[in-house]
Amino acid sequence: MASDGVQMQIPKLTKENFGNWCIQMKSLFGSQDLWEIVNDGYTEPTPDQERGYNQNQKETLRVTRRRDKKALFQLYQALDEVTFERIAEATSAKQAWDTLSIIFKEEKVKQIRLQQLRGEFEVATMKETENIFNYFSQILIIVNQLKRNGEKIDDVRVVEKILRSLILRFEHIVVTIEEANDVDTLSINALMGKLQVHE
Repeated sequence: MASDGVQMQIPKLTKENFGNWCIQMKSLFGSQDLWEIVNDGYTEPTPDQERGYNQNQKETLRVTRRRDKKALFQLYQALDEVTFERIAEATSAKQAWDTLSIIFKEEKVKQIRLQQLRGEFEVATMKETENIFNYFSQILIIVNQLKRNGEKIDDVRVVEKILRSLILRFEHIVVTIEEANDVDTLSINALMGKLQVHE
């Protein structure tokens, strides 16, 4: 794709660069007089409507379709295989662009939610008035939400978090558990059972 002897590089879209990628693609499409077709789209006529077109209208439609397919192809080139599969059904550049916008806005919301949940997990501590069952429930709700949002979190991390965030009255049982058990193999349920017995 050469323009005035300059080879255009199509920027690659990643999960992290959607905002910058949009700016670059708008600039690229603008330089090729394609942005309007991507942003506004066009109305594809029915076969009956197209048959009624005069020669100028048919030529305009042919040029519009070609511009749309050129923009759609460039969008496809910017995507990895997984993202391509998510928009492969798009029949126009506008449809593909709008679908990508929705996908990556959802991804951004998901990333923000993950950050919030990670923060909640890190700062969670047992309250003096809380019992073991309620504290475990609070932690497991956060852990399950993290997992549903794509976070990989194993039992060891949860067990370690619980052990270091218990209130002082559990300090000696925590030391006993750490000395008697391999924390790497201790399940969350086994830990809860041991702590409930102590409680």
